[in-house]
Amino acid sequence: MSNIIKPLVTEKMNSITEKQNKFGFIVRPSANKIEIGKEIEERYNVTVLSVNTMNYAGKTKRRYTKAGLIKGRTRALKKAIVTLKEGDTIDFYSNI
Repeated sequence: MSNIIKPLVTEKMNSITEKQNKFGFIVRPSANKIEIGKEIEERYNVTVLSVNTMNYAGKTKRRYTKAGLIKGRTRALKKAIVTLKEGDTIDFYSNI
């Protein structure tokens, strides 16, 4: 089963990629750094130097409507920031 859910493509992540050669991914919460690094190396044919992960807890959201109070929850997720070897790069836009 794949540990990588999708690449993280935002303005902030693009600026970090240009300056520091780091790429962001949303990964499964059960994945560890070693599994993430191996999968990125296999999938994108690059050399991974380091993997940093961040766990985000889901937030409780409430809104008031005519029908009354509606409660919900956003999804919990895990982000991985991967540093690649100098000269290696990942092109997320090649499949478009």
